[in-house]
Amino acid sequence: MARVIEGTVNARGMKIGVIVSRFNNFITVKLLQGALEGLKTHGGADDDLTVVHVPGAFEIPIVAARMSASGKFDALVCLGAVIRGDTPHFEYVCDAVTHGISKAVWEYHIPISFGVLTTENVQQAMERSGVKDANKGYEAALTAIEMVNVLRQLAR
Repeated sequence: MARVIEGTVNARGMKIGVIVSRFNNFITVKLLQGALEGLKTHGGADDDLTVVHVPGAFEIPIVAARMSASGKFDALVCLGAVIRGDTPHFEYVCDAVTHGISKAVWEYHIPISFGVLTTENVQQAMERSGVKDANKGYEAALTAIEMVNVLRQLAR
């Protein structure tokens, strides 16, 4: 029978960093609450969690790279909300954030989950920052936990 590797959502002993933007704070606060709830209800301890606030989503990648390079974290959770406006600024920010986070993943080889909302309007952002299953912060936290466990199994 084939060996099956599948991650669990047990965060006990994991050092997790959460990077959250303040821009669109009415959304990102809810994403952060969801992420912390997800981490804590799955075994994460306050002493093992570090939350870093940044001005906006554009600033997330540099902090993700710095935290990844430190070797102090098993995974990172990136949270933000970029809502489309009337200018092409939305596309530039979304592309830069996505590229920057991806670069950190490839360069430092730690799981970095993407909980940055990229929505057409405020209503979509609110729907994705609601409670538990409808909260992308919660979902991003569980993704980070699972990926740490998958990579630990691959290392054996």
